[in-house]
Amino acid sequence: MARDPDCVFCKIVAGEIPSVRLAETPLALAFMDIGPISRGHALVISREHYEDLTAMPPQTAGAIHELAARLAVALKEAVAAEGVNVLQNNGRVAGQVVPHFHIHLIPRFANDGLRWPWPAKPADPAELKRLADQVVSRLSGA
Repeated sequence: MARDPDCVFCKIVAGEIPSVRLAETPLALAFMDIGPISRGHALVISREHYEDLTAMPPQTAGAIHELAARLAVALKEAVAAEGVNVLQNNGRVAGQVVPHFHIHLIPRFANDGLRWPWPAKPADPAELKRLADQVVSRLSGA
């Protein structure tokens, strides 16, 4: 199993750092976030060390997201949340703090004060088509 000896999440997987575990699969581990931004905030991480989504095999990403989907339902029910944000950042510029793939499950409540920091802007349809064509031409196996 790929591991980074300096990675805090790899140390949690190995049991070197304690965590409040929620669920485990051969490819994923879920545990409570020790710096929650809402009641019930949890993380789902890859057992192997992958820096971000772009570095991992698609089947691994799928297995981790499957656990996240099941856990989101359980978290929402357990804390009586009205919704759940599923957040996954790739790279420091995108807000990733720990360079080990992880998904945040953030239960949401009315008037919890959490707000997205970016505004949406209208898109140019021609530019959307150009970008889509560029993306599609780079998809492998799709």
